[in-house]
Amino acid sequence: MIVCSVNHIIKSFGGNIIFEDLSFEIHEGNRVGLVGRNGSGKTTLLKMLANQETVDGGVIHWKKGLKIGYLAQIPDYNDLTVKEVLKTAFEQLVKTELKLQQLEFEMGQELSPEQLQKLMNEYGKLQDDFILNGGYEMDAQMDTVTHGLNITNLIDKPFTLLSGGEKTKVGLALSLLKKPELLLLDEPTNHLDLMAIEWLGTFLKEYSGTIILISHDRYFLDEVVTKVLDMEDGEIELYHTNFSGFVKEKEERLLREFQEYQEQQRKIKKMKEAIKRLRDWANRANPPSAALHKRATNMQRALDRIEKLDRPKLDVKKMAIDFEAKNRSGKDVIKLEDVSKSFGSRTLFEEVNMLIQYRDRTAIVGENGTGKSTLLKMILRECDSDKGSVKVGSNVKIGYLSQHVFHTIGDERVIDVFRSEVTVNEGEARHILARFLFYGPAVFRKVNQLSGGERMRLRLAQLMHQDINLLVLDEPTNHLDIDSCEVLEEALEQFNGTILAVSHDRYFLNKLFTKIYWLQDGTVYFFDGNYDWAKEKLSLVKVVPSSQPEKTAPKKVEKVQKQLAVVSINALDIEQKLEELEAQIHSLKQRMEAGLDLEILQNNYKELEKLEIERDHLYKQLDDVV
Repeated sequence: MIVCSVNHIIKSFGGNIIFEDLSFEIHEGNRVGLVGRNGSGKTTLLKMLANQETVDGGVIHWKKGLKIGYLAQIPDYNDLTVKEVLKTAFEQLVKTELKLQQLEFEMGQELSPEQLQKLMNEYGKLQDDFILNGGYEMDAQMDTVTHGLNITNLIDKPFTLLSGGEKTKVGLALSLLKKPELLLLDEPTNHLDLMAIEWLGTFLKEYSGTIILISHDRYFLDEVVTKVLDMEDGEIELYHTNFSGFVKEKEERLLREFQEYQEQQRKIKKMKEAIKRLRDWANRANPPSAALHKRATNMQRALDRIEKLDRPKLDVKKMAIDFEAKNRSGKDVIKLEDVSKSFGSRTLFEEVNMLIQYRDRTAIVGENGTGKSTLLKMILRECDSDKGSVKVGSNVKIGYLSQHVFHTIGDERVIDVFRSEVTVNEGEARHILARFLFYGPAVFRKVNQLSGGERMRLRLAQLMHQDINLLVLDEPTNHLDIDSCEVLEEALEQFNGTILAVSHDRYFLNKLFTKIYWLQDGTVYFFDGNYDWAKEKLSLVKVVPSSQPEKTAPKKVEKVQKQLAVVSINALDIEQKLEELEAQIHSLKQRMEAGLDLEILQNNYKELEKLEIERDHLYKQLDDVV
């Protein structure tokens, strides 16, 4: 069944056409990813589908009585705690619950048998309705969503006192709890940590309704969506696949369209040459040939009737980033020794040791609130540790890219903000900014009017033209579209300095980073590998933490880090052998139960004893390794 159909819609702002003649259908149970470059109109289209924005032309049809969930501007819930806000998702059930409580109170009073029977009948009907609609599952559903999105610590807080990011997470939880038939999500992963993103992906895969989501998280799109709507140059194209399949299919389609375009251009060129030749021959004839002129005219009419194909855009304009460290730093770039940090009575982490060396690609990951940004602030000298030391090596020149870039800037223009850190004349500045997709009058826009992605591009333009050899990145892909993320990744791959990043983008982490420091429960664990490797090892083995025992010299940190991989591999080998032994023991016990021959049973029993002794030995080995 069609949930929503879009027919030839048009939308423009201030005379600029965002898109026109868009048409597509969304069917029940579809999980659709809406992708496209920043500014292509994705959010505007989502608002139209939510019936919160009007169309300038065309029409959108929704299924009759369709319940739509869209996380837009978060309303103010005055005097309500987060738990009470989330309970509004079960508005009717809460009313039924209050009515049941009132009936329970009334039935406890002195009543005649007839009055009591009447109340009991009413209570029974209400209770059946309450059970049928999942009334006793409300708290369980709220627990599932709040744990998954990691907002259990906010449950009892007044909603009005939450930060913008926290309100967004609560709003997302509310949308999920309402379970609308059509769920519209705009960048739902932006304020979530890695664990919450993975939980949300699993939740949405099992969601019974229809989903349309905008996201720049490539792994998340691959996990969740089964169809992709691609918006480009005011047009839209539907692909019946996940994101990886879409990338491949789009490339193949563009190449096919380009070949068709080239073939048509060759055909048009031949026809034009033939027309020119026929007219030339007709004019040379004595007298001029009317038959040749007629053939040329007929061929020209055929040429005019051909529907001309537009030249496909194979090379879309992208940012031109090229980071280069002109002067290298010393071998040890950053060293943290026995660092601890607390805020009031809350301890963030204790006795943390980190070592980042020249040309390392290091990432810090962990749940929100574990102290990732605090570690970055210590390295940037914006925050002091309570104990231990933070050392920045010799000749280290830091370039910092914050996720809150330019948030404090007022009415300054793009070009002025750029030139405040890069000493160039206006002409050169405009030339550089054009490489970051700020064309013509766009360089005179106010920075406070820029989107998150545009601010990130402006900061990248500044960093590229500064003398730096250590890049410190805090959620660099958060506001960038997928094309810009890919350009940034390519530039960082070629950077000849050191990179330290905090990120929740799993694709970004896996592609670029070979060393992971994982913050968990006040401890930092080190993994010599990418994010997927680190996640697997964290779940399989109790890793040696980077916070070393007392009196352990900082020089031993690197040795402990190298031993970690060996420990993990040994544990995996032992676990594999244990699985094989358990299977042999199980098979042998089954044979003994079915066997009747005494001699065979005695032999089997001896073999079973040997296998169980070997199994106990392996369990002891595993305990020693872990």
